[in-house]
Amino acid sequence: MHLDPRCGTGYAALFALLAFAPIGALQAQQGDNEGLPLEPARWARFTTSEGTWLSLDVSPDGQQILFDMLGDIYTMPITGGTATRLTHGMAHDMQPRFSPDGEQVVFVSDRSGDNNVWLMASDGSDVRPVTSDVASVYMSPEWTPDGDYIVVSRAFPLRGLEKLWLYHSRGGTGIEMTPGPGGLRMMGAAFGNDGRYVWYGQRFGAWSYNAILPEYQLRLGLPTGPFARWSMANVRHPPGHGDGAHPPGIGDR
Repeated sequence: MHLDPRCGTGYAALFALLAFAPIGALQAQQGDNEGLPLEPARWARFTTSEGTWLSLDVSPDGQQILFDMLGDIYTMPITGGTATRLTHGMAHDMQPRFSPDGEQVVFVSDRSGDNNVWLMASDGSDVRPVTSDVASVYMSPEWTPDGDYIVVSRAFPLRGLEKLWLYHSRGGTGIEMTPGPGGLRMMGAAFGNDGRYVWYGQRFGAWSYNAILPEYQLRLGLPTGPFARWSMANVRHPPGHGDGAHPPGIGDR
């Protein structure tokens, strides 16, 4: 496949400034947010047939692969071939997922100047935001089986530590799906085939350089009503059945 992504500099400095900015100041900037102020200084052109640290999805019809590489999102035939770039520019776009009907793609991007959840058509057109937060961090978005809602891990400014949130695909303020305190470190939500269970990874304990593995457990939520209450169950070993209640395996996303 032939890739032509753009690259930029200065992200580390921006993240350092955000880390020490007051929450009130960050919220005050939202009305004046006109997107990324960065302009590309140079191009990096290359051809590659492999990549690492990719987020990968397969289209519902099994014909296309959707993935991110170096901040852009691509599709390519599942049988191989040349990749088609869906997004480009200075924004860092990542973690794309096909909608259940294959017509839309949800992804995380900083194209507004802050990390948010975005949608686009599966051909890369009609790009629009789902969230419009300032300095929140979003990870691992996933569609509900009906294609109307998106479940995503969200961490608030300066507080970190993710919880699962539910957003309508048309936007809105969202609903916190899980009760209790913050800092639950929940990510990688995935629905079973029947839509009854939500599986996710949860990390326990503080970060440590010399961590003792495993740090994450696979857990499931049984939502009742409008995702108001949850029953939790630990899963120590991934089952091997693809029947919706038992995912076929576990992997990094």
